[in-house]
Amino acid sequence: MFQTFDDTANPTLGIERAARLRAELKRRGLDGFLIPRADEHQGEYVPPHAERLRWLTGFNGSAGLAIVLMEKAAIFIDGRYTLQVRAQVDIDTFEPQHLIEEPPSRWIEENLPKGARLAYDPWLHTIDAVARLRKAVEKAGGLLVPVDSNPLDTIWTDQPDPPTAKVAPHPLDYAGEAASDKIKRLASDLMSTDADAAMLTMPDSIAWAFNIRGADVPHTPLPLSFALLHEDGHAELFIDERKLDDAARAHLDNVVSIRPRDDLGTALDELGRKKKTVLVDPATCAAWIDDRLRAAGAEVKRGADPCELPKACKNEAEVAGTRAAHLRDGRALTKFLAWLAREAPKGKVDEIEAAQRLEGFRSAGDELKDLSFDTISGAGANGAIVHYRVTEGTNAALKPGELFLVDSGGQYLDGTTDVTRTVTIGEASAEQRDRFTRVLKGHIGIATARFPEGTSGAQLDAFARMALWKSGLDYDHGTGHGVGSYLSVHEGPQRISKMGHQPLKAGMIVSNEFGYYKTGGYGIRIENLLVVTPPAPIEGGERMMMGFETLTLAPIDLALVEKSLLTDEEVAWLNAYHARVRAALADGLDAETKAWLEEATRAI
Repeated sequence: MFQTFDDTANPTLGIERAARLRAELKRRGLDGFLIPRADEHQGEYVPPHAERLRWLTGFNGSAGLAIVLMEKAAIFIDGRYTLQVRAQVDIDTFEPQHLIEEPPSRWIEENLPKGARLAYDPWLHTIDAVARLRKAVEKAGGLLVPVDSNPLDTIWTDQPDPPTAKVAPHPLDYAGEAASDKIKRLASDLMSTDADAAMLTMPDSIAWAFNIRGADVPHTPLPLSFALLHEDGHAELFIDERKLDDAARAHLDNVVSIRPRDDLGTALDELGRKKKTVLVDPATCAAWIDDRLRAAGAEVKRGADPCELPKACKNEAEVAGTRAAHLRDGRALTKFLAWLAREAPKGKVDEIEAAQRLEGFRSAGDELKDLSFDTISGAGANGAIVHYRVTEGTNAALKPGELFLVDSGGQYLDGTTDVTRTVTIGEASAEQRDRFTRVLKGHIGIATARFPEGTSGAQLDAFARMALWKSGLDYDHGTGHGVGSYLSVHEGPQRISKMGHQPLKAGMIVSNEFGYYKTGGYGIRIENLLVVTPPAPIEGGERMMMGFETLTLAPIDLALVEKSLLTDEEVAWLNAYHARVRAALADGLDAETKAWLEEATRAI
C-alpha cells in the first residue's frame, strides 16, 4: 500500500549518464555541474521529477550531492550512507566523499581546474550554500555560473511531471489554532523585524501556517508551493491551482490570496519596484528567489523562517493528538512484535515480510494516512546500515543468533510517529547484550534528563553519549531530531546532536534514538519520541527545570538487557516504562498478544 521494495538504482547507468551530462555541459560551454539531492523547497523528501541525484548516480538516500567535472566526479554523503553509497553507485565514476569530513568546498578547491566554469541550478541551492560554493570556486580560480535551465533535465528524457496532488484543509481540532490567527501572530512578529514581507519557501511552514496538507512527496503530507506573508496580515499563496478543489478553495479564501505558481517571479518584482524589505531564510530559501528580489530592487533581510519556531512548539491540541497517535501506533507495533516473536524463530521470516506485516498492523484501521518514511527493516549486518532500505535484491532472512532492527512510523491526522526497536532472534551473544544495554543507558539518560531553560540539544547529546564513550564506542548520527504534527518526521529547528544549538522549548517533539552499529555484524537502535515539558520545580531544588515526557509506547526487548550494567535508577525507569506500556496498550489487544505483552514488559 505505502511502501515498495523494488530497486531501480543501477550503478552501471551512472557511467553512461555522466557521459551524456558532460556532453551537454560541453555544448553549453560549461566545465562542471552541481547536482544536489534537492528540489526548489530544499526539503528532505522530493517528488519523483526532482530525484536528479538518484537518476544520475543510482544513490537513493535522503541527502547528498554530486559534482561532475570533465575529467572526474564525486558524490558526497553523510555518515548514514557510507555503506549504502558503495552498493548503489559506480564508485569508479563517482568517488564517494564524506559530506562533513570531506566537504564539497574542499574538493572543489583541490580539483576544479583554474579558469573552469562550474554551473549550478539556483533553484536547487540555498543562499547560504551558494555563498560557500562561490568562495570555494573563487579560491580554486574558477567561476561559479548559474544556469537558466537545468542541463540534467535536458538529458533526462523520461523525467516525470511535477506533482498535482490535491490539497486538503487540516481540521481545527487537530491544528489547535485557526489559520487566520496564526497569520495575525506571524504578521505581528514580522513587524518587529522591520521587514515588509516574509518569503515562505518550506512547504511544511506553509502547511502549518494555512492549516492545509497535501500529497506531493512521499510519506509527508506537503503541498508544494510558495507564499508571501505581509506585515499587514495579508498573505499570498503561489500554487499550481490544479491542486485546489472547492473545499480547499473555500478554506483558503478566508485566509490567503491564491495566485498561480508561475506568478511568483512577478510578485517578487512588484516588491522590488516598491523598494520593500523582504525577510528570507538563507538556510532554506533558494538562491533564485534571492537573486530575483535583489535584481528587482528589493532589500533582502536575512533571518529564520518565521514559521519554524512556532510550528515546532506544539499547542495543547497537537500534543494531545500525538499522544493519541502514539497509543494507536503502539498497539500496532506491539501486535507486530508479538507476531515476530512467534514466527521469526522458525526461520521463515525475511525483511520484506516483516516490513509488510508491520504496515499491515498499522493500516488495519482507517486512521493511517501513510507511513512517515520507508520502514527500515534490517536483519543481521543490514541493521548496521543506518538508513538501510530493503529491496528485492538485498532482502535477507531473520536468522537465529542475529539481531533485527526495525525503524518505522505512521502518519495520522492527529500526529506523526517514529519508533525503532531492536530485537534478538533466538539467543543473543554477550557482546550484543553489552552493546544493547549501553545504548539503553544513553536512551534512559535522555529520557530522564532535567535541564534549565535555554539548554540546547547539543548540551544533552554530549552528556548522554557517556555510556558509550566510556567503552570506546559511538555512533555517526544525531541523537534526536524534531518531529512535526502530521507533517515532516524530520523537523527543525530542534534536535539533539552535536550541532543542535537551538534551545529546547516546551511543546517541542524530539526523537531519542541512541544506537550502535558494528559494520558487517549488527545494528542496535532504541528510539522513542519525547515532548519537552514546561519548567517545573524539583523537590529541594532552587531552579525550575524542564524535562521530557515519553510519547512512544512499545516494549524494549528484555532478552537484550544486561541488568548488571544498569544502575538502580535505570532499572526503575525501565520497569516503570514497561508498566506504563502494559497498562496503556492492554485494551484493544487480542488475548495472545496481551499475554505476550505481559511477559515482554515484566519487571526485572
